[in-house]
Amino acid sequence: MKFGVKIMPREVILDTQGRAVEQTLKGQSFRLDSCRVGKFVEIDVPAATEAEGRDMVKKMADFVLYNPLIEVYEIQRLG
Repeated sequence: MKFGVKIMPREVILDTQGRAVEQTLKGQSFRLDSCRVGKFVEIDVPAATEAEGRDMVKKMADFVLYNPLIEVYEIQRLG
């Protein structure tokens, strides 16, 4: 069962990558209000139910995938 984990910087954290991308795009005359850069991790787990799979992925995310001081994440079922 496949899940995606979207990891983004917290709103209160300065997103230097997002700011650099935003400035580059604006410098090339693209119109945008803002840009934030994060990560997307796709995980395939051997789960019998969606709840079991989501719990497995949550444990993985809490263990190593994100830094709770500067990032937030959300899990979504894929496919």
